[in-house]
Amino acid sequence: MCTLLTSTPDREALVSAVAAQGYRELAERLAEAHPAPATPEDLAGVAVAYVRFALAHPALFRAMFCEPCDPGNAERAAATAAVSAYVHALVRRAFPGSGTCSGQEADLDGLATAVWALVHGLAFLHLDAEFDTSTPEAVADRVRAAVHAHLGVTARRCRNTRNGESR
Repeated sequence: MCTLLTSTPDREALVSAVAAQGYRELAERLAEAHPAPATPEDLAGVAVAYVRFALAHPALFRAMFCEPCDPGNAERAAATAAVSAYVHALVRRAFPGSGTCSGQEADLDGLATAVWALVHGLAFLHLDAEFDTSTPEAVADRVRAAVHAHLGVTARRCRNTRNGESR
């Protein structure tokens, strides 16, 4: 269960401020993991940093994603938009000129959403002790394997689409 207390306007404003700070810290950790990610391997490294951030700051991570926030909080909206833009730019650089398969922006948006959903899900599965967190290497290996598996499926789909084969 994510929500711990009843939602109130003052509480939502406080949680929004905490979440905004969390998004800024997350963005810093992702940029530190790789300042200019441009390949699928770079993307996997950033994914590892995302999961490690969640594990290092579980209460903050849950506040960022599970607690009700003030929907009109401009600081939180700007911070979440910055992380979303970072993910989209990373995917665009990791798959240059492809727009995933058909060259359409919708495909790129879909891939960015899928990558974030995959990594975010991995973060929560690790937080909830569904996966081994006994060593940083165990976490990194699982996250990299999942990201590479996802990107491998995407790459095969794109090759098949370009070659006129059915999806």
